[in-house]
Amino acid sequence: MSEILWASAEIAAAVKGTAQVAFAATGVSIDSRKVGKGDLFIALQGPNFDGHDYIAGALASGAAGVIAHRLPDGVAASAPIVLVKDTLQALQDLGAAARNRSEAKFIAITGSVGKTSTKEMLKTVLTAQARTFASEGNLNNHWGAPLSLARMPRGTEIGIFELGMNHADEIRPLARMVRPHVAVITTVEAVHIEFFNSVAEIADAKAEILEGLEPGGAAVLPRDNPHFERMSKRAKDLGIANIVSFGADPASDVKLLACETSSTGNRVRADVFGKEMEFSTGLAGRHQAINALAVLGAVKALGAHVARAAKDLAGAIPLKGRGYREEIRLAAGTFTLMDESYNASPAAMRAAFAVLAGLPIAAGGRRLVILGDMRELGQEGPGLHRGLKDDLIAGSIDSAFLVGPLMGELFALLPEGMRGAHTAESTAMVALATKAIRPNDIVLVKGSLGTRMAPIVEAIRDMDVHATARPKAANGH
Repeated sequence: MSEILWASAEIAAAVKGTAQVAFAATGVSIDSRKVGKGDLFIALQGPNFDGHDYIAGALASGAAGVIAHRLPDGVAASAPIVLVKDTLQALQDLGAAARNRSEAKFIAITGSVGKTSTKEMLKTVLTAQARTFASEGNLNNHWGAPLSLARMPRGTEIGIFELGMNHADEIRPLARMVRPHVAVITTVEAVHIEFFNSVAEIADAKAEILEGLEPGGAAVLPRDNPHFERMSKRAKDLGIANIVSFGADPASDVKLLACETSSTGNRVRADVFGKEMEFSTGLAGRHQAINALAVLGAVKALGAHVARAAKDLAGAIPLKGRGYREEIRLAAGTFTLMDESYNASPAAMRAAFAVLAGLPIAAGGRRLVILGDMRELGQEGPGLHRGLKDDLIAGSIDSAFLVGPLMGELFALLPEGMRGAHTAESTAMVALATKAIRPNDIVLVKGSLGTRMAPIVEAIRDMDVHATARPKAANGH
């Protein structure tokens, strides 16, 4: 029997609503298409949809109850509905109530890149030590964070939450809702620069996470980042005494000494608070080694077992859309697909190129990249795309297939022999890219979510001679 997350009386008290009838929910959903038996369905209203239109369907799918701000046509007044003034506010209130009733220790994570990978590594290593809950996928915004909190089981001992933003003042309320004991900033880069005047302003926005830190809590900060001192000063100004630094910088509390990348991940040597350790990670690339250091810093700050966590990092693997690698079988042989299709930024592009460059190539194989436009870069966009040229060349990339008008800026600068193809839309690239792939190739697909690189990934996976027996990849995590 599933654990009861919320009784209707608790819900009504938390959201300042009125319960029509008594019920108990074992899950929480805001998507009527994904409602499961026993879920609480929260009928959010957006500019292009109204969840109230799907209440009847959610109840028919087994929802135990509903939070709504009106009773829709076709739904009986006796239905298990908690009526509120505003359903988004109710979701946020329910998330806050979940946090308030919990005795767990909380970790919150933000950063320009690496948030989800770091969260998943933390989940892997801490699940082995305590009853751990982590936000799903990238549910990290003004509705994703409270939804994750509302889904947290009552007996959770460690809660791990990812917080995201693309504007200033967005992380602050989320951090104050989660109230972490440990706050991690993975890095600060020119991501979402369209909405900021400088990367320093992005650092300030990321540092908003520190404003929610519980008294006596710890800030885990990237010492290699140019804005480390700025964020460290902000922490000190907030009265945060426990600042843990990580990176390759010699002054780091968790310091990278060496990283060897292979097709199966990393072998890392690090100085962890004065003690040298060697460990493996299932995620490849120097950037993931740095993220692993952040994980160990957070584990130490939380008071958990660091050596055990370092050992368990070997069990962390890439997610689909975020570096997941798989072998695709053709009649004449196999090739490797690196699925980085979920999102992209200049820093993440360079990190992916470095991983690709470090992977061994079988005889006759090539390194191919299929790249889509990076979004939300504003006036910097064209220049930041052109700036990838030297990294592609240094990464020994054999051929580049580029999608989108901004990637056209890069395509024009590439050596003629490296130019695979350029198209305005991802759908036009599918046939060109799949036709070019040969056995023993390694193929990297990466681009911003809005550029829609996932269909290219699906087309490549469908090249597998056993594709009909394979599950489809999830579109984003």
